[in-house]
Amino acid sequence: MKIHFTKMHGLGNDFILINCIDEVCPSDLETFSRRLCDRRFGIGADQLLLLYPSDKADFKMRILNADGSEVEMCGNGIRCLAKYIWDRNLSDKDILNIETIAGIIRPEKAGDLVRVDMGEPIFEPERIPVKIQQPEISGRQSAEKLSTLNSQLSTLVIDYPLQIADKEFKITCVSMGNPHAVIVVDDVSHFPVTYYGPMIETHSFFPKRINVEFIEVQDNKNIKIRVWERGSGETMACGTGASAVGVASNVKKLTDKNVTVHLLGGDLLIEWAENNHVYMTGAAVEVFEGIIAN
Repeated sequence: MKIHFTKMHGLGNDFILINCIDEVCPSDLETFSRRLCDRRFGIGADQLLLLYPSDKADFKMRILNADGSEVEMCGNGIRCLAKYIWDRNLSDKDILNIETIAGIIRPEKAGDLVRVDMGEPIFEPERIPVKIQQPEISGRQSAEKLSTLNSQLSTLVIDYPLQIADKEFKITCVSMGNPHAVIVVDDVSHFPVTYYGPMIETHSFFPKRINVEFIEVQDNKNIKIRVWERGSGETMACGTGASAVGVASNVKKLTDKNVTVHLLGGDLLIEWAENNHVYMTGAAVEVFEGIIAN
C-alpha cells in the first residue's frame, strides 16, 4: 500500500500531512505516527496531521505527536491544514470550519498568512486540567475564607509554585483547547529547556501532561519564548503555546492584549480580542510531497 503525503511547516514546527479523504490510512495510527515522525528512520516531523471529512464542519483534523499520542489542537498545524485545503481547491471558502477534539476552529485567509480564531482561553484548573490540592481549613477558619480560597482555585492558576528538581517555578496555566504552563525566566535563550521541560510535562500536577512555555518579556508588545511540547519535545514554534503566552502575560499584567511572540522559527501575532477570543496570525509553508511505501 502506498500513501501520498505532504511535508509542511509553520515557523519550523513541521508536519506530515495526509489527506485521509483520498488515502486509506492505517488503523494503528500511534505506531504509524511514531514511525513517520522519526527523523532518522522515517520522514521526520513534530506531528502527523490527518485530514478527514466531517459531518459537523467543513473538514476534520486529527493530530498525533511524534511519540504517537493524540492531541486536541495545534495552532501551527491548523494553519498548514488550511493552506493545504486552499492550495488544492478543496474549498472556496475564505474562512474554514475545522472540527478538532478541542472544538470547531476557524482559520481564515490573511493575505499570504493565515489568521486563526483559536477560541476562548480556559482558566479553570479542572478543565485545563491541573490537579491543584484543595487547601486545608481548620475549624477556626471562617467559611467565608474557605469560599474565597475555593473561588480562587476554580478560576485562575497564576504564579502557582511548583518544585521541579532543584528549582521552584511560578507557573501560570491556561488551556487553548490543550493545556499550557507559562513560566517567566530572565534569559530564555540560555535557559535549560530540555532539562526542565520533560520533568514539568510529566509532573503529576498535570494529569494529561502539559505543554510548557518558557518566556522572556521584552516589552509590553513583544515576548520571546521557547516551547517544550507535550509528546514532541522542544519545537521551533507552537501556535496554541503562543496564544496561551499572549493570554497569560496579559493576565499577569506584563503585556498588552496584542503582542508579537518571537519563537525560534519566527513570529506569531497574537490578539486577545474584546469578544474574549484569541486570534493567531502566522505563516504556513509547503516543503515537498512524497509517497510512503507502507
